[in-house]
Amino acid sequence: MSSSIHHRYIPRALEPVLRKAAAQFPAVVLTGPRQSGKTTLLKHIFGEGSGYVSLEPPDVRAAAAADPRGFLDLHPAPAIFDEVQYAPDLLPYIKENIDRRRHVRG
Repeated sequence: MSSSIHHRYIPRALEPVLRKAAAQFPAVVLTGPRQSGKTTLLKHIFGEGSGYVSLEPPDVRAAAAADPRGFLDLHPAPAIFDEVQYAPDLLPYIKENIDRRRHVRG
């Protein structure tokens, strides 16, 4: 008998707020305590149609720092940028992309 663990998604009260924000704004930032389910929530709501990249690994951070525009070209919107606190220098380039496509939501 195998003992596999099945992870079941737990719906969060924040879901409708995130969906509404993504429908109204070009970008949404979700912050909160570690291990609170932020990534799980974002992947559940937006994962199907969005790219995902974690900026936690040092090599990914280095790629983002070395060529921020090229990095963003590799991860076009819509995208989930996880652990963005590790690459704060990427934020002005994300803003630049948002400003270029102001009419696009989410």
